[in-house]
Amino acid sequence: MSLSKPPRTELAVAAAPAVPAISSSLRASAVPVPIAAAGAPRMRPWLLGAALLAGLALLTAGCSNRRLQTMNATQLYQLAHKQMVENDITNASKTYESLTSRFPFTDQARQGRLDLIYVYYRKGDKDSAVDAADEFLREEPTNSSDDYAWYMKGLIYFERVPFGLERFLGVDMARKPPEDILKSIAAFNTVVTMYPNSSYAHDALRRMTYLRNRLAQYDIYVARYYVRRSAYLAAAQRANEVLEQYQGAPAQQDALRILMECYRKLGLTQLASNVQRMYAYNYPPGSPIYTTPKRHWWQF
Repeated sequence: MSLSKPPRTELAVAAAPAVPAISSSLRASAVPVPIAAAGAPRMRPWLLGAALLAGLALLTAGCSNRRLQTMNATQLYQLAHKQMVENDITNASKTYESLTSRFPFTDQARQGRLDLIYVYYRKGDKDSAVDAADEFLREEPTNSSDDYAWYMKGLIYFERVPFGLERFLGVDMARKPPEDILKSIAAFNTVVTMYPNSSYAHDALRRMTYLRNRLAQYDIYVARYYVRRSAYLAAAQRANEVLEQYQGAPAQQDALRILMECYRKLGLTQLASNVQRMYAYNYPPGSPIYTTPKRHWWQF
């Protein structure tokens, strides 16, 4: 599912007036530059150019900020939405922030808080995107777009787990503790259970199932770690958790095999026989044997 921009509430938007020209008092006056005296140190051309560019950037930023301060809520929203649509994400975030701080109780600010989730996400500022989603859900608990805010929270946590260096080195992220996976599952589960008719529900369910299977796989890695160190009781407990908590996950086949091995090592032959019968019933001869996927779990 391709991520769409946030849903919009139709707002009565008046045409924005033309941007007023800069006052003549702000224009740089032509001041003659004195000729450097002989032997006096001269500024290098590249240094002079850098100084001029820095000054121009500051002047432009100052003019932009003053322009935002003169706009009303409708004009700010119209400009921010235009910047977002045109992928001018940096300026869109500044304009939306100005809108929500100066006119917090307007309809435009309400829509702006929703748009900010997407803008921060596109900007790569995932922490601010989560904070924006939490703020929207806290201030608009009955809004018709709450499903979008919950979905974005789940998506941000879903994408937050892998790191660039670990991808480059080929580290299997399923071997790492699932720090953000549970938060992602919780957010996606809210979309699926509370907003079953949402356009985001299908993708949320798909991603939630995928993460749930990876949690089961993580428990299998931990169980195998215990087996290698002859901690058979701890390994059996982990394998049993997979069977109880992740019914239908592919990793359950591995869990049964680990459970059989641990019971035999512990001398619990009757329990081992029971697990073996369960395994034969669920995976009769000729059934494919589950193996760890070749792709990393975060390659969705």
